[in-house]
Amino acid sequence: MSTEEVIIEKQKISNRDIKLPPKYKVIVLNDDRTSMEFVIAMLISIFKHSEESAVHLTLKIHHEGQAVAGVYPFEIAEQKVFDGTALARHNGFPLILKSEVE
Repeated sequence: MSTEEVIIEKQKISNRDIKLPPKYKVIVLNDDRTSMEFVIAMLISIFKHSEESAVHLTLKIHHEGQAVAGVYPFEIAEQKVFDGTALARHNGFPLILKSEVE
């Protein structure tokens, strides 16, 4: 038998004490060489936008220089950036996607 006793106190944890992990925005940047048709197709295939919302986002990217394509947990956001970039390079476009904390 040990001469020391370990006492563990129970702590009540409320929902206020638990922090949810941050979400990440996937941002598509405008450039002068990537076609709008490609951006629309990429938004539909990778980000699952409808054709209408893909066209709207593409116009926003074109006019404002960038737009948020979606908001996801970190790993999914990074995968979307990777997939979009890979698809752009495969098709010969310099399109840039990035993720940042929301």
